[in-house]
Amino acid sequence: MESSSGTQRPLGHAADIHDQIRVQGAHVNNLKDVSVTIPKRRLTVFTGVSGSGKSSLVFGTIAAESQRMINETYSAFVQGFMPTQARPDVDVLEGLTTAIIVDQQRLGGDVRSTVGTATDATALLRIVFSRLGQPHIGPPSAFSFNVASIRASGAITVDRGAASKTVAQSFSRTGGMCPRCEGRGTVSDIDLTQLFDDAKSINAGAITVPGYTGDGWMVRIIAGSGFFDPDKPIRDYTETELQDFLHHEPVKVKINGVNLTFEGLIPRVQNSFLSKDPDALQPHIRAFVDRAVTFTACPECGGTRLSEGARSSRIGGVNIAEACSMQISDLAEWIRGLDESTVRPLLDSLQQILDSIVEIGLGYLSLDRPSGTLSGGEAQRVKMIRHLGSSLTDVTYVFDEPTTGLHPHDIQSMNNLLLRLRDKGNTVLVVEHKPETIAIADHVIDLGPGAGSAGGSICFEGTVDELRSSDTITGKHFDDRATLKNEVRTRTGSFEIRGAEANNLQSVDVDIPLGVLCVITGVAGSGKSSLIHGSVSRAPETAHGTVVTVDQSVIRGSRRSNPATYTGLLEPIRKAFAKANGVKPALFSSNSEGACPVCNGAGVIYTDLAMMAGVATTCEECDGKRFLASVLDYHLGGRDISEVLGMSVTEAEQFFGAGEARNAPAHAILARLVDVGLGYLSIGQPLPTLSGGERQRLKLATHMAEKGAIYVLDEPTAGLHLADVAQLLGLLDRLVDSGRSVIVIEHHQAVMAHADWMIDLGPGAGHDGGRVVFEGTPADLVATPSTLTGEHLAAYVSGSNIPAAAAS
Repeated sequence: MESSSGTQRPLGHAADIHDQIRVQGAHVNNLKDVSVTIPKRRLTVFTGVSGSGKSSLVFGTIAAESQRMINETYSAFVQGFMPTQARPDVDVLEGLTTAIIVDQQRLGGDVRSTVGTATDATALLRIVFSRLGQPHIGPPSAFSFNVASIRASGAITVDRGAASKTVAQSFSRTGGMCPRCEGRGTVSDIDLTQLFDDAKSINAGAITVPGYTGDGWMVRIIAGSGFFDPDKPIRDYTETELQDFLHHEPVKVKINGVNLTFEGLIPRVQNSFLSKDPDALQPHIRAFVDRAVTFTACPECGGTRLSEGARSSRIGGVNIAEACSMQISDLAEWIRGLDESTVRPLLDSLQQILDSIVEIGLGYLSLDRPSGTLSGGEAQRVKMIRHLGSSLTDVTYVFDEPTTGLHPHDIQSMNNLLLRLRDKGNTVLVVEHKPETIAIADHVIDLGPGAGSAGGSICFEGTVDELRSSDTITGKHFDDRATLKNEVRTRTGSFEIRGAEANNLQSVDVDIPLGVLCVITGVAGSGKSSLIHGSVSRAPETAHGTVVTVDQSVIRGSRRSNPATYTGLLEPIRKAFAKANGVKPALFSSNSEGACPVCNGAGVIYTDLAMMAGVATTCEECDGKRFLASVLDYHLGGRDISEVLGMSVTEAEQFFGAGEARNAPAHAILARLVDVGLGYLSIGQPLPTLSGGERQRLKLATHMAEKGAIYVLDEPTAGLHLADVAQLLGLLDRLVDSGRSVIVIEHHQAVMAHADWMIDLGPGAGHDGGRVVFEGTPADLVATPSTLTGEHLAAYVSGSNIPAAAAS
């Protein structure tokens, strides 16, 4: 290229060479010195079996470093209020841009968090009602169920120069919170018969709350409080004694010379159990809460959370509670019909948010839907909403399995959204297993070849066509198709559901066959979970036997938690070590007497560096083994406890299956872990380092130990690689063949094709769904594909592309 003066000009600008993200020498979690180059302004999909290192590379390395570097641009004062992040273990990271992470972490589970608050739609709707609502009741806070009404008056002293003056002042704030339920929408009612047996005295064991044993401190405090006779049956208490026993305010009492606090049984139970996240409770505690506590809609606000004043103000006959309870697709049409030029910019902004929710496939939700009830896939799509209309470019969007929870019919819409973000000049990084989304990638990076210690390497880089012909696990299974069964099992009975009306269900009558593999299908929002969880899972004990439900709730645990502690495997291991060496089992727990005193059993020592990321160094006392040196002198089958916890599941199964270390309880737990495909995991590996698919299978293995007659599985393929789905199908077959009934809520066509019986709900989502549109075998549905599920299943088993009518 030549200038007007005849001199040579460079062919491109120097900045144009930065069109790649370069990673060199990544060692996060199981990554093995990974080096890779990722093209910018392209859609790159990361594939590989669950646990192969995809999330470690994308989220733990690239996205984490981008966010850390952005945080470092703030002042030290501001960084002190932000979460600290350590630099990922990587040699070189170049070409990073601002990363926006859209993961599957559940939205805030607080009862006050809703779809409307998470998307800011409710905040805008409150302003609309404060401007247009009649009668006018106040500012936007008057329509907020999180703001209580306050009135106060009194005298204040004002200093002016050398004089002080006392003046009368009053203050008021109009809020929209219902005073009865305090904006929660529900009130709790405790069944007293589940707390105590009134025919017995306290000293005779009347209290039946978990943990309230006769020799425990809880019961000793209650019995020694002095407010009632602990040897008299509770049914004989006077009204005052019963009030003190159940509702007494906290008060100091002296028990055996020790000052302790006594309070009524009900507030103590509320503080101990009801104030905690139900998912974080131990199974037996959660079962007690489910038995003892019932939550009903607040009788004063009707479950709307709002005060009478907030419900009295209307626009065109609609109040804000009714607007928030509308299906969002209907609410968008209602807002579109408001012709008010005075608030036009506000209505346009609200309209854009609502239209984005509908476009992303969540139009069946309502703004008052609690965010904690959303599935992982729904939560991820809610997070996407604020980015759809963004004018930002050259941003790196990072997605974690965005198709989770999506029916095949909806995946095309998600693909279009990913392509739109890319076409605006952004870099889109997607961790994904579904071949429909992998197929739209510009660039594919496959990690593996295995999982855990067998993974962490780059197996393939290139186009989708090159992946298909590659020798990788993903390439080999990319075009896999499950076949329909030639013969299906015969039902042994039926679980009858009559008049189901939970959420959007429209008085559904259906018989779910027992003794077979039954798959419940339908588009997202069609009523699958409402039907099964609302009717089958609601009562753990049924006339057909015990129901075991494996839902999509997240496994929680700190770095001290691992597969051994989560599954209960550590208990028989500790007892076996104790018995073999004639010592206490507590010595073989890194959280108890056997813990290294320097690192308290953590294996590492954390140094807090204020606004900078803390530093973790291996404990020099125990060399990271977490136990006292004296504990490591005790052996079982020639191994100490740290060596056993370092074993893989497969190695540990062999270790406890024969020889000196033979242990039937431990071997049974390990066999279940192998069954779900987790043989490569280390039994002492911290839970936070496990991938989403590994956690899902770990939970499944734990529930398999329960003696259930009916198993309910909610999308068990979530986080599973194409190669792992076949192993899951084998596990489902073994469950059915052992005499159990298995009910699976699923979108994956391979599971549908493998079913003995299918129940399809729809035809659409929200109020367009909630009806049974098909019952029968998969072969019947494929033969006459009358539903969206049928069209996609027929295309899947034939190996053809998705039908145009279904994809539109």
